[in-house]
Amino acid sequence: MDETFKKLKRMLNVEILDVEYEGDKIIVYVPADQVRIAVGTGGAAVKAAELVLGKKIEVKAR
Repeated sequence: MDETFKKLKRMLNVEILDVEYEGDKIIVYVPADQVRIAVGTGGAAVKAAELVLGKKIEVKAR
């Protein structure tokens, strides 16, 4: 597991199925029932992770 994956798992607090890197964007695939948790209230969890990692993060269900 690379460092970015570990940080994402800890910050989003969900099971991560897959991660794709597209330039300055990270696409994180999580189980469909955990998308709301990963995004957080008002997108807070994703915004915080974006600030820490310095990349745009997109959460998708799988």
